[in-house]
Amino acid sequence: MRGNINNENGNIVIEDDVVAQYAGYAALDCFGIVGMATISMRDGLAKLLKGDSVKKGVNVVVTEENELIIDFHIIVAYGVSIRVVANNLINTVQYQVEDYTGMKVKAINVYVEGVRVID
Repeated sequence: MRGNINNENGNIVIEDDVVAQYAGYAALDCFGIVGMATISMRDGLAKLLKGDSVKKGVNVVVTEENELIIDFHIIVAYGVSIRVVANNLINTVQYQVEDYTGMKVKAINVYVEGVRVID
């Protein structure tokens, strides 16, 4: 499903992948997040995603009320408070995505798939 914004000039349609990529980059700017993760179906291990593939660690659903539900699969830095990192991610992404799209974020779910030591 796509996000729709109606205004006096017409209709704006935003693809889920666009929102996912934007949200992924916003999340990467948050302190304590090493990157997005994907789970390998073959061995069940979390894999760190780089570059343009960050949207693979983000799932966006547009509800019937035209609101966004965003799921993040992340890898956090060792030694940071997971609760603080997750709350920062939620607040940052909600603000940036709502400002960027004009759509309301109904929920953000954070799944911590791994921990990495940063040099």
